Amino acid sequence: MTQSFFVSIAATGFTVAFFHAAIPTHWLPFVLTARAQKWSKAKTLAVTTLAGCGHVLFTAALGFLVAWCGIGLSDKIGGWFPWIAGGALLAFGSYYVIRQIRGEGGHSHPSGGHGHDHAAHAHAGCGHDGDAVQPPPRRSERAAILSLLALLTFSPCEGFLPVYVSGVRYGWTGFFLLTLILSAATAAGMLVFTWLTLAGMEKLGFAFLEKYEHGILGGLLCLLGVLVIVFEH
Repeated sequence: MTQSFFVSIAATGFTVAFFHAAIPTHWLPFVLTARAQKWSKAKTLAVTTLAGCGHVLFTAALGFLVAWCGIGLSDKIGGWFPWIAGGALLAFGSYYVIRQIRGEGGHSHPSGGHGHDHAAHAHAGCGHDGDAVQPPPRRSERAAILSLLALLTFSPCEGFLPVYVSGVRYGWTGFFLLTLILSAATAAGMLVFTWLTLAGMEKLGFAFLEKYEHGILGGLLCLLGVLVIVFEH
């Protein structure tokens, strides 16, 4: 039961991370900036990958603190830990659900980076002088790359942190496995949707993902919390 339950945690973690990475704010800015800067598909995907690595590392660093505190707590309180971990997951999940009900489901970044800002940048970068399009200056390109890196690096996948909590009972092995899952799901989500948009599938209708992110994420965390209490107690 223990091994099969960890598979359930891993599957939930992958879903949370992939869903989070599929939100337009995690790949649309890269597409818009690439068009403004006239990047190749290879360069766009490389910058996307680099930003995704920063996103994962910052999330994993926060997850390390969660695991470090949780593993020590688990050793001390033993059988009570599933109730505490499950309760924390239910609390996180309920928080997201309440935010969704209040109409706060849209995703936001600390830096204020949204696709709209990059769209304006893209439009500005394609300014016309007569019919001639001016090539973007190198300084603008460096600034674009740095802003994209900062956009995701300092905006961790906060929804994955409760997943780290649920994996505390599996020690550091569980932490590293969950970090690998976070990395794979984040990379898959960001690269797949960036590539599809670059390939010309601009009409992918993912606006609802951004609109209902908190509601779906909250539901997944509540479900995981119930599973932790029922099967780990």
